[in-house]
Amino acid sequence: MKDLKYFCAYTIPITAILGIWLQGTYTYLTPLYSFGIIPIIELFTESKTNNLSEEHKESKNKKKIFNWMLYLNLPLVYGVLFYTLYTVTNYSLATYEIIGIIFSTGLVFGTNGINVGHELGHRQTFERFMGKALLLPSLYMHFYVEHNYGHHLKVATKEDPATAKYNQPIYIFWFTSTIGQYLSAWKIQRQLLKQHKSSFISIKNDMLWYHVITFLYLAMITYFFGILGLQVAVFSGIIGFLLLETINYIEHYGLARAKTSSGRYERVREIHSWNSNHAIGRIMLYELTRHSDHHHRASKKYQILDHHDQSPQLPFGYPTSMVISLVPPLWFKIMNKRVPDQMKKIAKSL
Repeated sequence: MKDLKYFCAYTIPITAILGIWLQGTYTYLTPLYSFGIIPIIELFTESKTNNLSEEHKESKNKKKIFNWMLYLNLPLVYGVLFYTLYTVTNYSLATYEIIGIIFSTGLVFGTNGINVGHELGHRQTFERFMGKALLLPSLYMHFYVEHNYGHHLKVATKEDPATAKYNQPIYIFWFTSTIGQYLSAWKIQRQLLKQHKSSFISIKNDMLWYHVITFLYLAMITYFFGILGLQVAVFSGIIGFLLLETINYIEHYGLARAKTSSGRYERVREIHSWNSNHAIGRIMLYELTRHSDHHHRASKKYQILDHHDQSPQLPFGYPTSMVISLVPPLWFKIMNKRVPDQMKKIAKSL
């Protein structure tokens, strides 16, 4: 039964569907659940640092149920998308109801869309295609290129737009990371095309294909659901990728890699990611909160990620930390003293 705990991640799209169906103030049920109820529950749950035995890991790694729990998010995300677009274009809703639906849908895109797309994007064959499909509703398909070929190499350096600098407010980070990752994705794509001796107009230009697919996606929504449907889809997508950027913010805030005598950065280690072992956050985000181990071995499946004692630990789970990060003075007060002094010195020298 413990293997089924990740079904709890489906409660976010379920609350979204319920809120859209009930309408009125219930359209805000998902934001209330995600950033109110879950953080409160999380405050009363323990943080477990135990790791699985090698034998248990091997067993869990082979169980297909963990894969299917990810795959099910694909129809769930697109089902919520269709239900959202159908509701806003077929019912007479007040502006506040549409805003509530946009936030609810966007949270589904961010948690069950991008987060799961991130996990699948580190795998092989058809799972990568599913991962990219889950990035589409958030209009963030370029994340696949930048994250896999950029972030994992440059994390905790000034060259990584997805690493939040010491004392950087989240609202500024949203802009620098969003723009920086997009430009970085294009830079990486140009390098990949050069390596393969391919032209810009090439089947191997993934970034070009992502733009074509995104255009067709938005065009279809406009055709079937009109301008209102397009607006709702776009704003829901923005909420989705801002949720991702909020997670990016707390994952590496203030952490920095030193340069070696050769002028290169030290290798990525467990100390370069903030971890959390709080149970609710781990379950809702498919163990994303054990982020150091993910950077240690990106292909490692979520159900067998380990805790590392060397990793800096967040005082709260990811859901609670995300809420706190939205109040920069409070975030700085709690987190700045936890950033290792050596890394503060590196940050000041940049």
